[in-house]
Amino acid sequence: MKFRTIYFYGLIALIAIIVLIIVASQNSEEPKNISSKMNQNMPNDDVHKKLLNQGDNQPNKENVSAEYRERMANLRDAVEKNPEDTLALKNYADFLSASHKMDDAITYYNKILQIDPKRTDIHFSLAVIYYNKQDFAKCENENNVVLKFDPKNQMALYNLGAVAATRGEVMKAKDFWNQVIEINPESETGKLAKESLTKL
Repeated sequence: MKFRTIYFYGLIALIAIIVLIIVASQNSEEPKNISSKMNQNMPNDDVHKKLLNQGDNQPNKENVSAEYRERMANLRDAVEKNPEDTLALKNYADFLSASHKMDDAITYYNKILQIDPKRTDIHFSLAVIYYNKQDFAKCENENNVVLKFDPKNQMALYNLGAVAATRGEVMKAKDFWNQVIEINPESETGKLAKESLTKL
């Protein structure tokens, strides 16, 4: 069992990212696949296709398309024209995140939270970024903020369990996932928690 522990925690990490993305992308106008950031290769989605012409996996001056640069400029201009427009801020932050400009995305997500601190979709987006950066303390914090506004939020509880499992805190992970199941065992998150418990 110990031999495969590292593989198990890798699977749990992937599941956690997928769950976070479900919530984070619900209010987004542009589809994206943040979970693919766990791979070194660029995801094959609409946003990332525009980043590359062909060849290299990472954007640079030679392979970033004119369409991508124009889209980035338009989103930035929309924010500069109306810095209080949370939709414009979110669109720009989402695009930055999909472009692997995580620190810039964090800045704009935080601008939204300064306007409306109860935006759980933004807290989940930040949790995804912090998880990818392996800053588990900040990832936990974002999920805990969601729980302050919604104490029975299954996804936030599940994500806290996934972070605990990644850290090897098995009993803590079990506790969070059992809470998820108690809230609603038949929801998608409840079923995911049951499945995850069987793998501990």
